[in-house]
Amino acid sequence: MMTRRLMLLLGAIGLVAASATAWRSPAAQAEAAHVIPAPALDEPVGSATSEVAVLAGGCFWGVQGVFQHVDGVMNAVSGYAGGDKDTAQYETVSTGTTGHAESVRITFDPHKITYGRILQIYFSVAHDPTELNRQGPDVGTQYRSAIFPTNAAQAATAKAYIAQLDRAHAFDAPIVTRIEPGRAFYPAEAYHQDFLALHPTYPYIVFNDLPKIENLKRLYPTLYRAEPVLVATAGVSE
Repeated sequence: MMTRRLMLLLGAIGLVAASATAWRSPAAQAEAAHVIPAPALDEPVGSATSEVAVLAGGCFWGVQGVFQHVDGVMNAVSGYAGGDKDTAQYETVSTGTTGHAESVRITFDPHKITYGRILQIYFSVAHDPTELNRQGPDVGTQYRSAIFPTNAAQAATAKAYIAQLDRAHAFDAPIVTRIEPGRAFYPAEAYHQDFLALHPTYPYIVFNDLPKIENLKRLYPTLYRAEPVLVATAGVSE
C-alpha cells in the first residue's frame, strides 16, 4: 500500500497529479462516516470568547481541512503533540519514535460551537477512532487517535463521551482513542499548513480527505462553512 511519503514524492515529480482531476468525485468514493449522538456531558460554556482543542487522528492534512470548514472555528493549525520540542519536526516524527502524533490545534468560539460538538465531528467525520496506531494508508504511532485536553473539563468531557459511544456501540469495534493531558503542541512546517485547501487535486487529498469534507457537509449542514478559515490568513502562534 502506498505511503503518504511516497505519494508526496510522486506528486512532486508529476507522475500522478495530472490524472487526479479525472477521478470520480469524492462523494462517490467517500469513506464511511458515522452518525453518532451528541455528547450527553459537554464542557460548560464560560465567559471566554476562544478556547483551544488539540486532536490527533491520522494525517493532519485531513483533520485540519475538516475543522477549517466548521463554523465557529477561528483557526486550525497542523502540528505535533505528545513528544518533546526538539523532535517536533516532520522527518523525525515520521520515524514513529518521538512520542509525537500528527495533531491539529483548533481555536474555536465556545459560544458558537462547544467542545463536545468538536469531539462529535472528530469521531464521526474527521477520522476512524477504532483504528489503532494507523489511519487509512498511514501506519505508526504518529498517526494514532488521541485527544490532548487543555484543561480538566475537556479531559472529563472526552472520557465521558468515549464511554457513552462505546456503551451505545456507535462503532463496530471499541474506540482506541487515547486521552493524553499535559502535552505541548508544536506547529508543523509551513508547507503542511492549509495543505488540503491549497492542493485539492493532490491524489492523497482526493482519495483520503475530500470525502471527509463531503461527509461534514452532509452530516452537519448547519455547522458546515463553505469558505475555510486558513492559517495563511488567521496566522500561527507558538
